[in-house]
Amino acid sequence: MRSSRPGFDAETQVIAVDSALTSVGLPIALAVVMFGLGLSLTVADFARIARQPRAVAVALATQLVLLPLVCFGLVVALGLNPVLAVGMMLLAASPGGTTANLFSHLFRGDVALNITLTAVNSVLAVITLPLVVNFALDHFEPAAEGAVGLEFGKVAQVFAIVLVPVVLGMLVRRWSAAFADRADKPVRIFSAVVLVAVIAGTIVAELENIGGYLADIGLVTVLFCACSLTAGYLVPRLAKVGKRQAVASAFEVGVHNSTLAITVALTVLGSEQLAVPAAVYGVVMFPLAAAAGFLLTRGKTERDAVLG
Repeated sequence: MRSSRPGFDAETQVIAVDSALTSVGLPIALAVVMFGLGLSLTVADFARIARQPRAVAVALATQLVLLPLVCFGLVVALGLNPVLAVGMMLLAASPGGTTANLFSHLFRGDVALNITLTAVNSVLAVITLPLVVNFALDHFEPAAEGAVGLEFGKVAQVFAIVLVPVVLGMLVRRWSAAFADRADKPVRIFSAVVLVAVIAGTIVAELENIGGYLADIGLVTVLFCACSLTAGYLVPRLAKVGKRQAVASAFEVGVHNSTLAITVALTVLGSEQLAVPAAVYGVVMFPLAAAAGFLLTRGKTERDAVLG
C-alpha cells in the first residue's frame, strides 16, 4: 500500500534523527517519567488484579485489542499516508499515561484501578507494542526499501525505557515510602514539563510540514481519541463493571503515554514523521478527556448508583 499524496516521496518518508536531544535527552526524560510511575506502585497494585478481575480484564482487552483495531479501521477508512498511519498505530499500541490518574481523580474514577491498569499496560507494552508496530510497518510499507522494524535489539530498548525505571521506582518505595512520597510531586511536575517539551519539540522539528500533517491527521486523532474515551467507558459498562471503574477505564484507554510513543518513534525507529501523530494526540487528548469527564459526572442515574 503506497501513498499517492504529494510531499511524501519514498526518499523523505523516513527521516533519521540523530541529535543529542533525541538520542540521549529524551530517553532519560522518559525514564524519569516512568520512574515516577514506579514511585507510586507497590506489589499490592498488581495483586488488585485478583480482587477486580472483571474490571481489569475488560479494560485491558479494550486497550490492547479493540483500540488497535479501531485505529486501523480509521486510518484505512480515511486513507492516511503510510508513515502517519504507522505513527497512529504506534500511538494506539502505547499504554495509558500517568495523567489518566489525575483525570480519574478529578472526575471520581477509581484511581487505584488506574494505577493498576497503567502498571500492567506498561509491562505488557514491551510485548504488544512491537507486535502492533511491526504489523503496521509490514502492512503500510512506509519506507522505500523495507521498513525499519522493531527487532530484538530495539525491543530491548523499549524494555529498558519502560520497565527498568518502573522497577527502580518500586524498589525506592519499598526502601523508603516517605522518600517516595516526597519525590512524587516534583517528579509529576517534571513529567508534565517533559510532555509539553516533547510535544513542542516534535512540532517544531516538523514545522515546515505541520500544516499538511494537521490536515492529514487532525481529524483522525480527534476521532481516535473520542472513540478511545467512549469505548473505554461503554465496554466496561456493558460488561457490568461499576461506574467508577468504567470512568477509570475511559481515561486509561483514552489518555495515552504520548511521551513513550514519541520516544520510540524518534530514538528507536529514528523518524520524526512517525512521532507527529503522538504529538498531535498529546495536545487534543486533554480537552477531549476533560469534556468526557464532565459528561460522565453530570449526574448519576439510579442504575449507576446500583452498579457503581
